[in-house]
Amino acid sequence: MNDIEVYSGISAMEAEQAVLGAMLVDARSVPEVMEGVKVDDFRPGPNQDIYRAIHAMFLAGEPIDPVTVLENMRRSGYYDENQSRAYMLQLMDATPTAANVGEYIKILRDRSLQRQVASIINDLGGMIKEGLTSGRDLLEELEKRASNIRLGRSQSGLVPVSEVLLEAYDCLEETAVNGKSSSTVSTGLPDLDRRINGLRGGNLIVLAARPGMGKTSMALNMALEAGKFSGKEVAFFSLEVGRLELAYKLVSAEVYLEHSKLVSGHMTDDDWAKMSVAAEALNEARILIDDNSANTVASIKAECRRRPNLGLVIIDYLQLMQSAGGKSGSRGENRQQIVADISRSLKIMAKELNVPVVCLSQLNRSNESRMDKRPMLSDLRESGAIEQDADVVLFLHREGYYDKEAEDANLAECIVAKNRHGATGTVELTWLPEYTTFASLERRYDEAS
Repeated sequence: MNDIEVYSGISAMEAEQAVLGAMLVDARSVPEVMEGVKVDDFRPGPNQDIYRAIHAMFLAGEPIDPVTVLENMRRSGYYDENQSRAYMLQLMDATPTAANVGEYIKILRDRSLQRQVASIINDLGGMIKEGLTSGRDLLEELEKRASNIRLGRSQSGLVPVSEVLLEAYDCLEETAVNGKSSSTVSTGLPDLDRRINGLRGGNLIVLAARPGMGKTSMALNMALEAGKFSGKEVAFFSLEVGRLELAYKLVSAEVYLEHSKLVSGHMTDDDWAKMSVAAEALNEARILIDDNSANTVASIKAECRRRPNLGLVIIDYLQLMQSAGGKSGSRGENRQQIVADISRSLKIMAKELNVPVVCLSQLNRSNESRMDKRPMLSDLRESGAIEQDADVVLFLHREGYYDKEAEDANLAECIVAKNRHGATGTVELTWLPEYTTFASLERRYDEAS
């Protein structure tokens, strides 16, 4: 099966020409086209060159008409002395009015989708004929490319820097207007957000601490914030804590209802009223929980690809995960290689889905033998690969965990040990043990006053 160009009804070429002609005939249709059509929706060639020029001019705020577009193409090196002007006139003749541009856009996008699906079929068919790819790998490739299509991502490899700059411009404009990119979500802790600029799409964030420090509680802080306010879904994969216990922790953190009361069932009328308020709030939160302890990297990735409105992925925790080959990170041969495989797969997943992936991790006991027990990067279990793949590494530390006589036993430190996008440092928080949650210091002081 070679390049498939057989479509029912209007051909891909006719749809492309209709959209371009509409923009050239009436520049008022340009914003509508820009909103619904990407450069890759046009096949490589004259049509894509013309659209690329119009796209650049639109972002630059330049007037758009046949003469200015031709001049832009000449400056950009896309102009053909023998063909460009004549082809431009042909496009305008073929589309005398822009009144139906909305319908032209629908047809163009449909033809683009057909072409992308046909490309997947061709490529996978070739891989099968070669006989060098396993069925598991074929399925992984199919899911990845289908997900990219659903998310509107390009399948191409090399991309002109001009297109990357246009994408960067859009992202910068969005950040300037909204204060953050649409793929960035808040941690729910303002001081931490300021330090790391929130949880950024495409990033692998490792949250590590010794057992009992509150890793899961911190992760639930993030899940609550994103699930309630981002407008997107949060996928929480728990390989250790059951979903019922996670629900208790979410309720406790949401309305400051003592966790011990939820576990024991010793509830007053006021507590039941709080429970009702929490249930109403959490019913609106877009938090999805999977507590299957046998989850593999591949199964997590496949599940995430099926969520078109995904905004955050949280995994608790790395050393309990299984690699793509089904080997567990907590036992078996060549443990460091297994963990390296897992961390690398998670980083690739974050990049492919363009969502932040927060993965919890255990620390080894090295810090407990030091006078200063604050964690360091070398304390990460199987630290080399995790440290390399992570964009951000956060450590949780509470002096009161080790010293019961500490001046402020509930003072917590979130140590930013690695940060690709900014400075490292320490953010002070307060630990609220009765509610199994963290809060900013200013919030604690406000509530105490």
